[in-house]
Amino acid sequence: MKMIKRAAAAAALVFLGAGVATVTAQSSNSSDTYRQLNLFGDVFERVRAEYVEQVTDEQLIESAINGMLTSLDPHSSYLNKKNFQDMQVQTRGEFGGLGIEVTMENGLVKVVSPIDDTPAFRAGLQPGDLIVQLNGEAVMGLSLNDAVEKMRGPVGSELKVTIRRGEAGEPFTVSLTRAVIKVQSVRFRTEGDIGYIRVTSFNEQTQSGLEKAITSIQQQVGDKLKGYVLDLRNNPGGLLDQAVSVSDTFLDKGEIVSTRGRKAEEGTRFNAKPGDLIKGLPLVVLINGGSASASEIVAGALQDHKRAIIMGTQSFGKGSVQTIIPLPGHGAMRLTTARYYTPSGRSIQQLGITPDIEVHVAKVEDLDKNIVRRREADLKGALANPDAANQNRPPKPATTNPAAPGTPSAPNPGAAPDANSSAPGAAPGGAPGAAPNAAPNAAPTDGAAADGDQQPFDFQLARALDLLRGVALFQQRAAAR
Repeated sequence: MKMIKRAAAAAALVFLGAGVATVTAQSSNSSDTYRQLNLFGDVFERVRAEYVEQVTDEQLIESAINGMLTSLDPHSSYLNKKNFQDMQVQTRGEFGGLGIEVTMENGLVKVVSPIDDTPAFRAGLQPGDLIVQLNGEAVMGLSLNDAVEKMRGPVGSELKVTIRRGEAGEPFTVSLTRAVIKVQSVRFRTEGDIGYIRVTSFNEQTQSGLEKAITSIQQQVGDKLKGYVLDLRNNPGGLLDQAVSVSDTFLDKGEIVSTRGRKAEEGTRFNAKPGDLIKGLPLVVLINGGSASASEIVAGALQDHKRAIIMGTQSFGKGSVQTIIPLPGHGAMRLTTARYYTPSGRSIQQLGITPDIEVHVAKVEDLDKNIVRRREADLKGALANPDAANQNRPPKPATTNPAAPGTPSAPNPGAAPDANSSAPGAAPGGAPGAAPNAAPNAAPTDGAAADGDQQPFDFQLARALDLLRGVALFQQRAAAR
């Protein structure tokens, strides 16, 4: 029995690695540390021998490690091999797949959209298609994640997908060859003379996607461009270096963010490089309660430098940095190692970013729509307008209904990370309450929004557009004086 206990304690030391080394150093190799490890060995052996169902040693060790880490704070945790690989895929934003954004409907996988220039797109898959079989295996009964996992695979490998199109359509099978799919996290479009850019998460593709969006918008609108809206709503975060890079895109100088660990010498400061990619044009950043971590770094930096107007509602308030520490042969641990601070030195932990202009989600209703009002021109004997050019022109309506701008329904790519990782290509899991509404086999349909898309009215975006047009109008009139 003592031999088993010693073996269990040794296994704990191997798996816990740096954590145990730190504890041992702090307690100067005191016997208390070893007594605690013996306690772990006692519990481990008792559970393995007497629990009602048989569990493997690996399950028990992993659960013990995860329990230790999750008890520290909500963002520290253990990642087994599979979870570690999945997280690397999400943050890298590139993997072998078919190129379709999918969701689950009535137990079947439904195609939300094929991505341009991917195997699914070239094979003619359409939005609304139902995937009923993968390599002859029925999809019914699989979870969405399991189905997505089956569609991913080595680049160049083949997958037979059975599709049912329409209510009464006969199923047909297509053979697709997996290719490299890039999950770009940036969507963009123009709203008249204003550029709209939505960043759904911060992965390795974000900065390149942002630069592409800005270039495309500048080419489309030209000299008439009045400003930009950067939409970070419901963006749970991602990689720290991408948050710094996105902030730097709009800043010409100054600090972007600083991190401070337990030891004073472990602090890091990130500064902007010269060059504002949008050349000083007005910028409005939209945030809400789902904007966390990396999103808050960007919003905080632009707010402190007075480079943008922050609009929306209070952000999530996650002001900590997670480091991904690989554990060779096992997976990795995600450990909170620092807090981050905005350029003015404020920590947003638990507080979040307070918008400059608070705008809640609202529904706009035109109360005058069905009311007939009389105007001066309707009155009998009213004086004519002395301007001859206006005499035969009907009066303009007293109120107008603005075109309703939309918000792209940007599905979350799998499980978007929410914390900032100091390890490239790795980031923690999603912010509480930010659940994905679609799981892409490859990626969302990022890039320019399709022309003619009918979008629901977005009150917050409408206010942002009004503000930018008002600022532009004010600047024009000031320049004309």
